Amino acid sequence: MESIWNQNEKPPVFPTLSQDIQTEAVIIGGGICGVLTAYFLQREGFQVVLLEANKICSGQTHLTTAKITCQHGLIYHRLVKQQGFLQAKCYADANRQAVSAYEELIQDLSIPCFFERLPSYLYTSSDEGRKKLLEEKNALLSLGVDCSMHTRQEYTALRIDQQAQFHPLMFLYSLASQLQVYEHTRVMRVKGNVVYTETHKVMAKHIIFACHFPFPVFPGGYFLKMHQDRSYVVAVKGKHDLPPGMFYGIDAGTPSLRSFQDILLVGGEGHRTGKKHALCRYESLKAIAEKRFPGTIPIAQWSAQDCMTLDGLPYIGRFSPLEPDWYVASGFQKWGMSLSMAGAQLLTDLLCRRSSPCESLFSPKRHWNTAAWKAFLGEMKQASLSLSASFLLPGQKIQAEELPHETGCIARLDSRKTGIYKDADNQLHFTAPRCPHLGCQLNWNPEDKTWDCPCHGSRFHRTGEIIDGPAQNGIGRPR
Repeated sequence: MESIWNQNEKPPVFPTLSQDIQTEAVIIGGGICGVLTAYFLQREGFQVVLLEANKICSGQTHLTTAKITCQHGLIYHRLVKQQGFLQAKCYADANRQAVSAYEELIQDLSIPCFFERLPSYLYTSSDEGRKKLLEEKNALLSLGVDCSMHTRQEYTALRIDQQAQFHPLMFLYSLASQLQVYEHTRVMRVKGNVVYTETHKVMAKHIIFACHFPFPVFPGGYFLKMHQDRSYVVAVKGKHDLPPGMFYGIDAGTPSLRSFQDILLVGGEGHRTGKKHALCRYESLKAIAEKRFPGTIPIAQWSAQDCMTLDGLPYIGRFSPLEPDWYVASGFQKWGMSLSMAGAQLLTDLLCRRSSPCESLFSPKRHWNTAAWKAFLGEMKQASLSLSASFLLPGQKIQAEELPHETGCIARLDSRKTGIYKDADNQLHFTAPRCPHLGCQLNWNPEDKTWDCPCHGSRFHRTGEIIDGPAQNGIGRPR
């Protein structure tokens, strides 16, 4: 599954860790947040090592639509009500500053990455949506964020100027080439100030988890306060009448849109990772593109996933009071570009012992509001159902010849539950049916042909190899 960002860019090559080493700071995860944090800490004089399980920027970063904006859906009206004016303003300011920080860094280092300032829009075609946009507009103006309402045909949009978009891999490959990076170096566990990979260890004063979903079960308990959502993107070529800018629909079924040169990205169809669904996500987006932009031709499709927190705010700061030298940046919802920059800046301030206005707002140990507690109870219900399914549901009774090609299912074979995938050559592949993270029963994703965990979002190739954490191992063959 390749995004358009991968198509013409050759990544830098880094070695695999081949011996035990010691450093001042080690960062786990070579995505955008990890690379930015490593760069900023190195610029402050820290000795930094970055560990990546696969290739640099091969996780969620290369699957982004690469919008850099402070406009994160309908968030500010809710933030003012739930967190208060000062905290809502802190969130807005941190993300506005992130847009400027990208621009300054790109200009200072002369990085060619198609960075351009463009307006960002929330749009709707419903009366209820227009009411919500007006509430959001009033909240933004109260926070000092200039915005305006616009109407075009049947759509109404809330516009914020001077946001940005870019080519994320061109930017990150340039930064990463200046860092000490070890690729194909998967971290298996962390204990105190020692990071253990599959073959070696790294001793560090500071340990930063920038690996999308923190994998330690305890301390921190991040598996209790996050889940992951998947969303899909179709890239199309051809003439279209989309105005310059980035667009995010707030009505159900409306897509996210942005252009890159002569390519239009159409995104949406989101759902909780691991949720059972029919085979139609990409086709639905292609149908939307054809209806709204007739004559465009699909050229690529891919999906990504985002860590969703209980209160809609990221976890950035000290990992847990029980591990004072550990730090984390996760839970960026669907806004990883701006929040990764804000997170890298905050983590750098913390390690440099500087105060930051967003420290309490993003702190992983912050107090939960009522809505967050309700979300927590929902997470517990989902985990209980998935764990129960793992042990109580029998699995499908199916003959191997009945299974369609390139399809998987959880079935019962020889009195035991098994994951089965039949490839295009009629060969069967058997895997364990449960996620190695906490034992939840996996579900088959027919869009991407992967095994997905509905509890915390771990994903595995059709033949069992790990794709995304928090699981650290593949699912292997059934026992």
